[in-house]
Amino acid sequence: MEIKLARRMEGFQPGIFNVLDERKNRRLAQGLPVYNLSIGTPDFLPEPHIMEALNQAASDPVNYRYSLGETAELTQAVQGWYERRYGVDLAEDELMAVYGSQEGLAHIGWALCDPGDVVLVPDPGYPIFELGPQLCGAQCVHYPLLAENAYLPDLEHFDPELAKRARFMVVSYPANPLGVAAPDEFYPRLIEFARQNEIVILYDNAYSEIIFDGQVGKSFLAFEGAKEVGVEFNSLSKTYNLTGARVSFVLGNREVVGAFKRLRSQIDYGMFLPIQHAAAVALNGPQDSVKRNRAEYQARRDALCGGLRAIGWDVPDSQGSMFVWAPIPRRQNDSAAFCFELLDRTGLLCTPGSAFGPLGEGHVRFALVRPVSVMEEIVSAVDASGIVEDRT
Repeated sequence: MEIKLARRMEGFQPGIFNVLDERKNRRLAQGLPVYNLSIGTPDFLPEPHIMEALNQAASDPVNYRYSLGETAELTQAVQGWYERRYGVDLAEDELMAVYGSQEGLAHIGWALCDPGDVVLVPDPGYPIFELGPQLCGAQCVHYPLLAENAYLPDLEHFDPELAKRARFMVVSYPANPLGVAAPDEFYPRLIEFARQNEIVILYDNAYSEIIFDGQVGKSFLAFEGAKEVGVEFNSLSKTYNLTGARVSFVLGNREVVGAFKRLRSQIDYGMFLPIQHAAAVALNGPQDSVKRNRAEYQARRDALCGGLRAIGWDVPDSQGSMFVWAPIPRRQNDSAAFCFELLDRTGLLCTPGSAFGPLGEGHVRFALVRPVSVMEEIVSAVDASGIVEDRT
């Protein structure tokens, strides 16, 4: 019997990541080194008290029932953390848990838009920003993030007809893959833009705790009027090194949160209770590891970016997130080809900028997921290969 798949599956073909993985495995099979900076998975360990809390809760048989939503313990932990960290007060109906921001961003469009509706997504931007709306039949329109505008959306020169048609707009700072943060003065302008055009803002705040050079990460919700126009996604994955636990939250506008809860109640029965308990312990417990990891990420950034600049590759310092956005030497336009060449000549595996949208071409993304000593090895390998000299 021939199985006929949905036409949407035509957009889910093996891509550049499969090819890079094959080349990586081939190199490893030959006994050659690979420095994998392609995937943003923290190499730090969760704190012992968080793992112990999960283990203890998982040993109680009562905790294997359906949770049917957020526990009071987790709700209060999120409320307390947001008040302490950002000065933001959240009511119970202004927050909900999801299985990671990726899952939430993939599904929230079903509650906000109909087939054919316009959705604004950043270019370059994280792929799920576009994939989620596409799954529910929305028309994704890129808004450009350009160096000449500090990688911020140019709200003052936005097409007014397009803005009026848009149902929601995805915004994220510190930005993946760009590694840039937005200044405080950007947020009131964004909120006013959304209000004037009746656009819901979906703000991805995955990296507010990984921000460098003395800056303090902000919440979109801390700015006046933000709850009127949008919601924020925040995640424990990178902050507490809990990527596999899949714990994130949607917070802000109660109408959006309520609609998304109603949708998800039809397809999900709530987060595993032991994970909810461990998440509450992480939020309520010591935050020393968050500061320590931030300092280590910055040290890695300094070693990688500073080291590459010293050998002639002009890579700017990341302002935040766990990523570095690097222009390809001589700005050639085939980022995938450059990634292949870089892997073959140095063992360094990174992500081509084209994976993040058309404006990503000419760049590659590095993840800061190896210690300083390895970053120094990487710089030496790149220098010895001559790949920078060949392209300058």
